Amino acid sequence: MPATPPSAERPRSLIRRLLPLIAVLALAGAAYVVLGRSGISLEALVRHRIAIGDFVNEHRVLAVLGYVALYIAVVALSVPGAIFLTVAGGFLFGLVVGASAAVVGATLGATIIFLVARTALGEPLLRRAGPRAAQLAQGFRADAFSYLLFLRLVPAFPFFLVNLVPAFAGVRLAPFVAATALGVIPGAIAFALAGTGLDSVIAAQQAANANCLAAGRSDCHMIFDTKDVLTPNLIGALIALGLLALVPVVVKRLRARSRAAM
Repeated sequence: MPATPPSAERPRSLIRRLLPLIAVLALAGAAYVVLGRSGISLEALVRHRIAIGDFVNEHRVLAVLGYVALYIAVVALSVPGAIFLTVAGGFLFGLVVGASAAVVGATLGATIIFLVARTALGEPLLRRAGPRAAQLAQGFRADAFSYLLFLRLVPAFPFFLVNLVPAFAGVRLAPFVAATALGVIPGAIAFALAGTGLDSVIAAQQAANANCLAAGRSDCHMIFDTKDVLTPNLIGALIALGLLALVPVVVKRLRARSRAAM
């Protein structure tokens, strides 16, 4: 039998690499259609609050596992609502279990999309990016843990973007997972802690929604505003932790310069 020509083998190899990414994009599109642009919402939680609460009370372990699985899917598919999902975890399971489940779900979901992006696009893009981009990627990889920890801690950077950039830079799996797990802990604790007091938020939103309906309006919704949790004090604390994560990088650069000057 004649051998398959290399030119025909390359498109097949490219298709095989892209299949996981195509599957993720298709699932993400389906999730946006089903959940809408708002993603997971306070309104959905209130609507099914009694059923969810009963299930958690009767099947707590299964409920936590289901919550982790949902969190993995939300993060891997970049569906809006991860912050509220963390708050809901604190509301349903308490601070310790809710925050821990959120950290596990966020880390596993981020790892999945990181591996998919690295396999499908990261390595080919890095090979074709040119010497300057390769040099930048090498610098990122050299201090990957510190850079990633900074990006995870500072809320200014979208979570899904921080999953993709290391994949395109060729970062190894171990520092990615370690920095992700450690970096999401402070935010998970803060949001889950806010969730333990979600009853008052729900009561206020229900009252506002009732008044809206009584006024005959048709645009009445119960909304969870992340600004209520992302206070200036919390943002400042997360930024301070992020800058602290960059200290090893700064020290390394200063030592390298002092050695070069000798």
